[in-house]
Amino acid sequence: MLVRDLMTQKPIVVAPEMSVPDALTLLRGRKIHHLPVVDEKGRLIGIVTEQDLLHASASSVTTLSVWELPSLLARITVSMVMVKEVETVGEDTPVEEAARIMADQGIGCLPVVDGTGGMTGLVTKADLFRAFMELLGGRRRGVRVWAQTPDTKGTIAKITGAIAAISGDIVGLGFNEIRDLKGSRWEITLKVQDVKADKLAEAIRPFVIDIKDVRES
Repeated sequence: MLVRDLMTQKPIVVAPEMSVPDALTLLRGRKIHHLPVVDEKGRLIGIVTEQDLLHASASSVTTLSVWELPSLLARITVSMVMVKEVETVGEDTPVEEAARIMADQGIGCLPVVDGTGGMTGLVTKADLFRAFMELLGGRRRGVRVWAQTPDTKGTIAKITGAIAAISGDIVGLGFNEIRDLKGSRWEITLKVQDVKADKLAEAIRPFVIDIKDVRES
C-alpha cells in the first residue's frame, strides 16, 4: 500500500495571511487538526496545528487588557505561528515509511507533495490507523488468532498451508518481531473466515510456539 491509496486528496489549506481566530474557526468547523499553508501558487510553505493556534491565542506575549486582546489576535496571522520546516512525502511513498517518519518525528500528519512542491494530499495518523485496521481484517467477521512463532524460514507458509487445508479464508494478517534474552521470534495475528475457532487452533498448533489468544470477532 502506498500513500496515494489512503491520503486525503485536495485537503483544506490556508494562506499565510489568514488570522489565527479564522484558522481556529475553520479547524473546528471542519473537525480537523492540521492546516497546510500554501502560497499563491499552491506550493507548501508551512503547516499549522490546532495546538499551535491555541498556544498563540493563549500566549502571554502582551500586557494588553482582555478588551484589547481580540484586536491583537486578529492581527496575528498563520504565517507567524506556522511550522516552516515541514516533513513531506510523495504519493509513491510506502505507507510503512510514512508511519515511521510520523512516529520518529512525533508528528500527526504528512503533507504529500509533487516534484514542484505543490500539495497533492495529506496523510494523517487517522489514515494510518484505518490502514492498520484494514490489514488486520478489522471490518470483517471471523476468527482472530494471535500466536507466537519461531523465527525460522517457511513457518508462515506452513501456517497458511494448514489454514488452506481446512478451507479457511485469511482476510487479515500482521506480524510483530520480538528480540529479547530468549532470542528472536515472531508474533502473528490472523483473521480467518469460514472456520471454527477450535478447528483453526488445532490446525496451526504444530507450527507455533504458543497460541496466545483465539476468539470470534
